[in-house]
Amino acid sequence: MGGPLVSVVMSVYNGQQYLRPSLDSVLAQEGVDFEFVVVDDGSTDQSPKMLEEYAQKDSRIRLIRQGNTGLTRALARGCSEARGELIARQDADDVSFPGRLAKLATVLQEDSGIAVAASWVEWIGPRDEPLCITRFSDVASRATEGVLHHRQSPCHGSVMFRRKDYETVGGYRPQFYFAQDSDLWFRLSDRGGFLFVPEVLYRFRVAEGSISTSHRESQLRLYELARGCWSARQNVESEEPLLAKAAQIRPGMARVGRTKKGAGAYFIGRTLLRKGDPRAAKYLWSYVQHSPWDPRGWFSVLQATLRAKMGGEE
Repeated sequence: MGGPLVSVVMSVYNGQQYLRPSLDSVLAQEGVDFEFVVVDDGSTDQSPKMLEEYAQKDSRIRLIRQGNTGLTRALARGCSEARGELIARQDADDVSFPGRLAKLATVLQEDSGIAVAASWVEWIGPRDEPLCITRFSDVASRATEGVLHHRQSPCHGSVMFRRKDYETVGGYRPQFYFAQDSDLWFRLSDRGGFLFVPEVLYRFRVAEGSISTSHRESQLRLYELARGCWSARQNVESEEPLLAKAAQIRPGMARVGRTKKGAGAYFIGRTLLRKGDPRAAKYLWSYVQHSPWDPRGWFSVLQATLRAKMGGEE
């Protein structure tokens, strides 16, 4: 008869290392009828073979293959193929906890005033090192205020929203190579508020070379442009000058600021160091190798070394 309630949309580009547990975590979801739209964005590793294997075994997977276009365009393609009333995101190196889809779907079905449903998120390192948990207010008005004015945005892969709302606001915009999620959140806020289920339902993996760390300056600049577009719309002004600036921020082109190689390693190392985890040293040494001119790296390595020595003497 009709389509599934939820379409889970994932883009994969050379994600073989963590792909299987990510796929398994979605396919194990219960309590909701869903399809799994997976866009292979021109992968050159074993991802295509793995995806074909899963698609042959589970009819809920709809596999789309295309040449590499980047995350924004790949997600736009996946969402355009979605048949569900609701769209949920999932990243190829992350994990959904049991019940995630059903709980987020319930939020959107029961409250028409909510445009985006998400949850608390657990952050882990490349080798499953526990880093932190991001918690948000479970009061819709406070959560919405945080998203719009305090950069308390949901983790991209953890969200669910209505396909009708997504299409009404224009979906992912190609001008935003980075921060495509923030731009979408600002526009979806015109359709309703944000609500976070006060429970960890998503596990986000931080890689040493992840976009959110290695291209952070460009991402922050695009976030400000996305917010500027939102302000322009509120004041009935043109977004075009801001969109033109956003379109210029691309990898390999003139960027705002400089990309810091190994920035992910620094974040992971510092987080583990604060937790007293001896595995911090490995990541901090990696950062120093990438950025030997940054005194913060050397100072952090010294801290990690002293803590390890003190711990060994106890």
